[in-house]
Amino acid sequence: MLILAIDTTSPYGSVALLRDAELLRLVARADDHPYSSRLFHDVEQALHEAGAAMPQVELFAVASGPGTFTGVRVGLTAVKAWAEVYRRPVAAVSALEAIASQSTQTERLVAGIADARRGQFFAGLYERAGTGLLRRGDDVVMSPAESFAYLAEQSAGEAYVVRTTAVDMVRAALSGDAARSVRVEAAEPALAADVGRLGFVRAQRGELVDALTLDAHYVRRSDAELLWHDR
Repeated sequence: MLILAIDTTSPYGSVALLRDAELLRLVARADDHPYSSRLFHDVEQALHEAGAAMPQVELFAVASGPGTFTGVRVGLTAVKAWAEVYRRPVAAVSALEAIASQSTQTERLVAGIADARRGQFFAGLYERAGTGLLRRGDDVVMSPAESFAYLAEQSAGEAYVVRTTAVDMVRAALSGDAARSVRVEAAEPALAADVGRLGFVRAQRGELVDALTLDAHYVRRSDAELLWHDR
């Protein structure tokens, strides 16, 4: 199965082309160019370097959030259009699950954490299940202290490892017993390859969606929605 995977949830965006779980090409960079112009160039580059064309793609895998609203919207809109035009299924993957999937430690539970700005973390706890992960509880956006309290509650006292793209912030937020008991690993910020591998696992499980049902996994509500609610 030829898989095109993209991640536009953070400034460090990436595009990956995979054959099943094998990475063929990865295009990743962090710059100031908007995804609305850079994404399509990166996709074209990945396909060209692999000697492939868009009609050959059999599955689209996309990080559906959480992350920046604009980035998530651009990524999902592009995948919706491609899936509709080429009549292909889509695997929607949480960016936190992609982060957590990078962990090579032996703990059964893995927490994925990313910087949500505004002094908050995006956080989610996942349980290893065969070649994939199962989410335990919800992905959340909370203050650092609230995030670790939530993870402790969801883990029910079981040891877990943290994989994060904000390693310095996470270590600075840990204190007391948590600092001694929680193992923290730095995650590779280019998530597209991980999104693609998780997308392949979803395809094997039959957990795919189409262009119409693909939806964002924002976790945090937009400023416009919050202001409307307040009014």
